[in-house]
Amino acid sequence: MPADLPEPRDRESLSRVLTIFGTRLLREISDPTVIAVFRLAIAEAVRAPEVAQALDSIGVETSRAALSEIVTRARSSGLLTGRPAEMAGRFGGLLWGNLMVGLLLGVAHRPSAREITRRARAATAAFLQLYPQPDEAEPSRDG
Repeated sequence: MPADLPEPRDRESLSRVLTIFGTRLLREISDPTVIAVFRLAIAEAVRAPEVAQALDSIGVETSRAALSEIVTRARSSGLLTGRPAEMAGRFGGLLWGNLMVGLLLGVAHRPSAREITRRARAATAAFLQLYPQPDEAEPSRDG
């Protein structure tokens, strides 16, 4: 879990943590220099696969692990149901959509700060709907 993010204690704080994390991730990875490194790794993947492997393990996997840690802790606190690795992947998909492909191909522009925040909030809201709190997930037995 990134050190400067608070521990999610309820669904509201979990929403804040996911939004902050998503905003940072989009802002950092959509930076033109980072996109250029991804393009280079892709272009050289056949001749120098170690470049792509290093980028995957240092960048992509580190982000995925941090997100997995957030959802693992939220699950342990009874805030989510589901498998952490699957949940982390789903959040990433909701956050990015097809933006990364567009950035890599040069057909999309880096989103503004406002658009990054909007995307992070929307991804968080959709994620929390997909993964309810355990007591919300069980149907009522009152008939």
